[in-house]
Amino acid sequence: MFSHVTVGVNDLSRAGRFYDAILEPLGLRRRPVTPDGGPPSLCWIRPGESLPRFYAYSPFNGLPATPGNGSMVAFLAPSEAAVIAAHAAGLAAGGTDEGAPGPRPHYGDGYFGAYLRDPDGNKVHIVYRGDITTQASTSGRPAST
Repeated sequence: MFSHVTVGVNDLSRAGRFYDAILEPLGLRRRPVTPDGGPPSLCWIRPGESLPRFYAYSPFNGLPATPGNGSMVAFLAPSEAAVIAAHAAGLAAGGTDEGAPGPRPHYGDGYFGAYLRDPDGNKVHIVYRGDITTQASTSGRPAST
């Protein structure tokens, strides 16, 4: 459904440490970004797949990055354990807690998630969707029903 998702950040090094920490347990890896004339950025993908991509960018207009009110990026985790690991890694890498890992039955049976904010205040959700998955595929991602 998505080509890519982008969040604005003020310190790429700090953002890189945070997103490396939370995305590694989810099977995402940083990839090189080919300069295209835009602002400096970092990018993460699932190895072996070219899309979708997640980017952390310095704002194009040169003004400070600010978090969007009501905006959130949600990353799919392969297991509840990965949600827990990503949340803990994000806190250790400078994120702040917005909701400890645990079941969220009001979202669906088997829905397990955690919330944090990155060092720039962007809201991030890590979620295992047991409510819509039946088994892990060979790529380590949940298979949809």
